[in-house]
Amino acid sequence: MTTRFRRVPAFALFTAVLTFGAVGAATPKGQPQTLPFPVAQLFFELNDSAGDLGIHAEIDGNAWTSLEIEGPGDRPLLSLVSKGKLRTQGLTQLAFESAEPSFDELDPADFFRRFPQGKYDIEARAQGGGTYESTVYLSHVLAARPGNITVNGVPAVNCDVTPLPEVVAPVVVRWDPVTTSHPRIGKTGPVQISRYQFFLEYPQGKLSIDLPPTQLAYEPPFAETDRGRTFKFEIIARTATGNNTAVESCFTLK
Repeated sequence: MTTRFRRVPAFALFTAVLTFGAVGAATPKGQPQTLPFPVAQLFFELNDSAGDLGIHAEIDGNAWTSLEIEGPGDRPLLSLVSKGKLRTQGLTQLAFESAEPSFDELDPADFFRRFPQGKYDIEARAQGGGTYESTVYLSHVLAARPGNITVNGVPAVNCDVTPLPEVVAPVVVRWDPVTTSHPRIGKTGPVQISRYQFFLEYPQGKLSIDLPPTQLAYEPPFAETDRGRTFKFEIIARTATGNNTAVESCFTLK
């Protein structure tokens, strides 16, 4: 089982890629309203190093008591109903990540058949009456993996390689811009990178940083006590449609 980086959703960064359902026309006084979610997104994440795929969701808004997601052809994807004290309190935020079996267990073509490309409707019952509704587009076009990754000029390697490259601080990780869709997984199509993400596992925690699409290098901070330790890092290329393509590597700080 591959150890994955766990990330706190940065909801504010995702609003630019949404296709909201239209806000309903003005309703008579006292009648329930239909409003879009402030944040609603479905997207895929490919770990190109581990060879696995998953579907993710990030939804945020005011209090609601039940929520449903339907895919193309009104096919149900998810149904949630809060009860008891939780229903009284109300829910405002939902983020989920599916299981990510390896390609040996679930071929990418079979995975994409489970989650067809197209429009998905997200609807929730507002706690105070009325509904929240948004329509998002789930794309099968994934970015190619960040390529030509180097650590202080040394080509990056898979974490299973031994011995791992040894580098001396200061450490600079560089990669080439991602400009095309993935050559083997998903559909072929135009790709626009909205941002890169860099993650680094420290013994005392994890570093996570978002980078603009024009920045193709990052210098993680290290302390003298970090010398002699092995570090794992991950670079993610995120498309304008929200899909993530990740690549992992390791090195030893000399």
